[in-house]
Amino acid sequence: MNTTRIADLRQTAGWTQERLATESGVGLRTIQRLEAGNEASLETLSLVADALRVSVSELFTSIDDEDFGTRVEALDSRTTEQQSARDRTIAAWRWLYVGIGVVLTVLSFTMGASGLVLFLVYWTGGLLIVIALGRLFLEPRLDARYPLSRSKRNLREQRRAPLDKMTANAERVS
Repeated sequence: MNTTRIADLRQTAGWTQERLATESGVGLRTIQRLEAGNEASLETLSLVADALRVSVSELFTSIDDEDFGTRVEALDSRTTEQQSARDRTIAAWRWLYVGIGVVLTVLSFTMGASGLVLFLVYWTGGLLIVIALGRLFLEPRLDARYPLSRSKRNLREQRRAPLDKMTANAERVS
């Protein structure tokens, strides 16, 4: 039998079973079954692990089923590889933007007043365009190509969500 740490991790986070169900996007009954030691799909375990911000293998104190343990390790490995590939792709796009910017900056110094306009337009307008292209074009394609990875923005939102909910609850109480 595989022994889980889900209840301990949930309690350490200060969450109820209902909150973990909401944060992970699975049903309350599923959380109760997982905490009781019942089996679940790797997809469900992945959702719970993401909500608790741990790897799937960290959900367990021990995994007795060798085949299941191998699948969990493979999932964790694929998740790490996909996140790494996604981060490298984003970094390459950033370096491309900076590299073009450096070339245009050097070029703008040789152009006088119109060079100043080129400099300002690229670094301000170009940044807005790059952000828009990233969100509208690049991130959806990276989500499709690397389904186990998360964008930095999604990770920030996921970390911020519990704080926003606590703040909203505190405001309702006062």
